[in-house]
Amino acid sequence: MSFLKGLLSSGMLRKRLNLYNRIRGGDHGHGHGHGESRWTSQGMQERLNGYLFIRTPPPPGQSREWEDWELPYYVTAFLTVVILGIGLNAKPDLTLETWAHNKAIERLDAQGISVPEDAN
Repeated sequence: MSFLKGLLSSGMLRKRLNLYNRIRGGDHGHGHGHGESRWTSQGMQERLNGYLFIRTPPPPGQSREWEDWELPYYVTAFLTVVILGIGLNAKPDLTLETWAHNKAIERLDAQGISVPEDAN
């Protein structure tokens, strides 16, 4: 605890935090905190404008152009859902309970004991 008091009283912590702030893009050494930060780069908006992803909608009558990554992303996502949906529903039942149930029915049949139809 005395170590922490020593840091606070000596100003060492304040110096380290100012250095960290400059490295992380907080004020870039200007002292007033304006300008480019780590979240924006030159030519980007600094404040939200109310639109999703800060993209203004196209003029009326025009459609938005797709980015290069969108078509492969959507096709891959759709195919993943289809393949997993079909594949997981069509997989064989390999649970221990099913195997034991089938073995029990086989043993009962071998002993000549009749098994009700609803047990299958």
